[in-house]
Amino acid sequence: MSKDSQLEPGKVTICIVNYRTEELTRICLRAIRKFTKYPHRVIVVDNDSQDRSLKYLRKLDWITLIERSGEDIRSGSWAHGSALDKGLAACNTEFFLAMHSDTIVHKEGWLGELVEYFTKNPNCAAVGGDKVELKPAWQVWLKKCTDVKKWIRKLKNPKKLSNRYIRAICSLYRTDVLRKHDLWFTKNVMDGVTCGKQIYFDLIKEGYETILLPSPVMSKYIYHLAHATMVLNPEFEVRKRTEKKCRAQLQKLWNTKLVQELRTDTSLDQGVSLD
Repeated sequence: MSKDSQLEPGKVTICIVNYRTEELTRICLRAIRKFTKYPHRVIVVDNDSQDRSLKYLRKLDWITLIERSGEDIRSGSWAHGSALDKGLAACNTEFFLAMHSDTIVHKEGWLGELVEYFTKNPNCAAVGGDKVELKPAWQVWLKKCTDVKKWIRKLKNPKKLSNRYIRAICSLYRTDVLRKHDLWFTKNVMDGVTCGKQIYFDLIKEGYETILLPSPVMSKYIYHLAHATMVLNPEFEVRKRTEKKCRAQLQKLWNTKLVQELRTDTSLDQGVSLD
């Protein structure tokens, strides 16, 4: 692991986990290539896919590919979190960004705008969003206000960690802070804590500020297809309602002009690494 003094200032390591989502990962990476001007490197950690998605990743000369095989890769949050930990261990830049393969960037200058939050606030250790909805802002607000089950859960267990935290779908951190306090994405995930959730609350506990951007703000930067990896891989069990919703959102996004252009623009696969 790199020492803090060796971290390259003014640069971001973007870490993406891939598991048998060739088409989504391709669109995710091409969108990063198209819309990202801020100095960065991309690490993709493959969770022993053994399929065409891995063959595709091996052809890209502008990413750093970490292949996991023969390891004890458990399913769910552990598999994803332990892959992010691999990327964090290989990070040699001032900032580390965790991103899902079903997250698609769509705004020029998005990464520079996220880094700007750290520039304005030296005590800030993390920036990112909670859930990112494809719905209009008013629908998101209405759902939160009328979610009776959520309020009942809070009344029954007021000490439980809040479900509002910076999620790993697109979360930016100061690398040196994570290492200073030995914070990792797999911490407590075996106890049912979602990947990255413990990091968020540990940073607050250590006295750092975190900026939790609301869904409408994050939606200006990215699209996110929740549960897409699980839905596209039959080995995972998801609720029928969740699967139906995800596939509908996937089809809707697939029909957009941006995604259609990204799917055909093979030039975004070419070129030298930005390391």
